[in-house]
Amino acid sequence: MSRTVVDTRFLLCPTPVLRLQERVNELVPGALIEVICTDPGCLYDIPAWCKLQGHQILDIRTQEHTHIILLEVGPQ
Repeated sequence: MSRTVVDTRFLLCPTPVLRLQERVNELVPGALIEVICTDPGCLYDIPAWCKLQGHQILDIRTQEHTHIILLEVGPQ
C-alpha cells in the first residue's frame, strides 16, 4: 500500500493537524499517512488528535529537527 505524505514543515500549530485532517477525510480506513513536520508541538498534538479520532500511530521518528509521524487511518 502506498503512503500519502503530508508535508507541514515550517507550519505551526494548529495548521499541521488541520492539514492532516483534510487529507484523512479524502482517504479510506487502513490508508497510511506520513506527516513531516518541524513544529515540536506536533509530537503531542498529532498523537492526541489521532487518539480522539480513532487513527493509529505506527511510528514517530526525528531526523535533524524534522519529525516524521506515520499513522494508519481508522474507521470513519
